[in-house]
Amino acid sequence: MRRPACHNRKQNLLYRDESMKKTNQNLAGVHAEMLLHYLYPEMDNQWMVEHLGTFYRNYNSDLINYDTENGLVQVARDSFTKLLPAGMLFSDTSLKGEGLKGKIDQQNEQLRLLRDLFQPLDNVVFKRQMGMERQVSELLEDKLEYVLKTYFHYDLRAEKNEYIRQMAGLLPLVRSIKGNYLIIRNILAAMFGCEVTCTVGRYSDTDQTRSWLPMVKYELLIEGLDGRQYEQMTNDVDSLRQFITEWFFPFDTECRINIKWHGQGMNDSEHWLLDYNTELTVDC
Repeated sequence: MRRPACHNRKQNLLYRDESMKKTNQNLAGVHAEMLLHYLYPEMDNQWMVEHLGTFYRNYNSDLINYDTENGLVQVARDSFTKLLPAGMLFSDTSLKGEGLKGKIDQQNEQLRLLRDLFQPLDNVVFKRQMGMERQVSELLEDKLEYVLKTYFHYDLRAEKNEYIRQMAGLLPLVRSIKGNYLIIRNILAAMFGCEVTCTVGRYSDTDQTRSWLPMVKYELLIEGLDGRQYEQMTNDVDSLRQFITEWFFPFDTECRINIKWHGQGMNDSEHWLLDYNTELTVDC
């Protein structure tokens, strides 16, 4: 049975109210420094802070209000004056006797002057916290570059080859991937979006079979490349092969990556590229 439209609108309103409540609850736990750095990163060192007291945290988020024109931000925190002993500010008998209202006004004025006195210190602490938030944000954005440069001495930012940049993201997992030729085949297939064949064999730089070493050959089956595309991709893939050999292959294992296409028949109107879509065979 189809529900009335008014009932559906009521359900949507209830869902929206619940979503707004969850959003407000999430924002209530976010520090003012995080929100201000996200909204106005160019003003990190320009804010002047005013502490309204932790009492406001019962009704507001940490960030109560901000004024971008004057660079003023109000937070639900206690200022440095809160750390001073109460007896240092006022005596126990300061509110006794006649003229209570005038004494209260005098105390409030003294508190205001104390807050103005320690305002520079509050600003210094807040700006330092804004600087820490900026460093944390930069570290989270560039965490992969930081990890690779610190622990692997590899500068990802200087790398221009897009295939190597993708492969470099797996360096933190090199201990579990190194020497696993099938996983590397799957990575290549996902990276190039094509079928990849893997052949494990042996090779030798000499004529003596006793010095044969292991070899793994990958073939990337990519269709429809012209001469220029094939040459450019071959250069990029060769750089990737060197990177994979250095980081993900055992020392004595040869890695070869070729670009092939075997899926089309002989057609004189097609442009044939040696070792890509055509091969030379010698009958012995």
